[in-house]
Amino acid sequence: MVLGTGPALPGPDPGTSTSGVHMRTARRRASAALRVQLLGRIEIAAQDGSPIRLSGRHAQALFALLVLSRRPRSRDALATDLWPDSDAASSAALRQALWLVRNAFSTAGFDADAILEVESETIGLRPDARIDLDADRFEVCARSDDCGTETAVGLYRGDLAEGLGHDCFASERERLSDLYEDALSDVGEQRLREGDLAGARGAAEALLARDPLREEAHALLIAIHGMIGTRSQVVRQYRRLRAVLDRELDVEPLPESEATYQLALRQTLERSRARAASLRAPEKPKLVAVNA
Repeated sequence: MVLGTGPALPGPDPGTSTSGVHMRTARRRASAALRVQLLGRIEIAAQDGSPIRLSGRHAQALFALLVLSRRPRSRDALATDLWPDSDAASSAALRQALWLVRNAFSTAGFDADAILEVESETIGLRPDARIDLDADRFEVCARSDDCGTETAVGLYRGDLAEGLGHDCFASERERLSDLYEDALSDVGEQRLREGDLAGARGAAEALLARDPLREEAHALLIAIHGMIGTRSQVVRQYRRLRAVLDRELDVEPLPESEATYQLALRQTLERSRARAASLRAPEKPKLVAVNA
């Protein structure tokens, strides 16, 4: 590329060597490490915790897509993912979003070119940019026996980019959501085995709030009611299970759910019998006549 002549560029400060400038630039580029949270509310911070604020949903969506892609993508593909119905206007929206992302990093004291790899046809993250992504940590933990599902559940702050309505996040959002719900189910069962009935109930209720069709969560609540609840609680939860399965799937509860229900009924009946026995009035002692 041939450059035209123009005004002379200012040289380095007399008291600063060119090698010193290069060394500081290298250190600045090498320090391009970010902590990115995409689960729930999108947050970006430097390694020291200082926030990097992205202005606007378009900028947040673009950066989130770049982080999840991990490779350069064509501008057209990015614009189509983010604004599938905008056609010509999507290119302008992409340029504006990219400017906002670059400006956010510059304002926070970062060299944007140490993080972003921007070419005439493609945009991506630099291969050497270090990104500590919460979604990655959650997934690794949820799939690792060493980490455990309790820890994984604690890492899940919300659904992926839940404040953004762009369809391009839907598939990955659903995949991570399913993984979280499986972890919640495991946590509930583990807490029940350990005797933490309140914790098990909390996990089951959180799971049903997300997906009322999770039969194992209904069964877990039935089991808990059988241990410490009343017969009416057992029956109500069982009827909720039957109703939602019939309405949504037109199926019966699984045999193991039926077995859990029958066991819970027996447990409530046994507790009732034990309480009834304790409430019976003691028999009065019989008087025996003694001959004088």
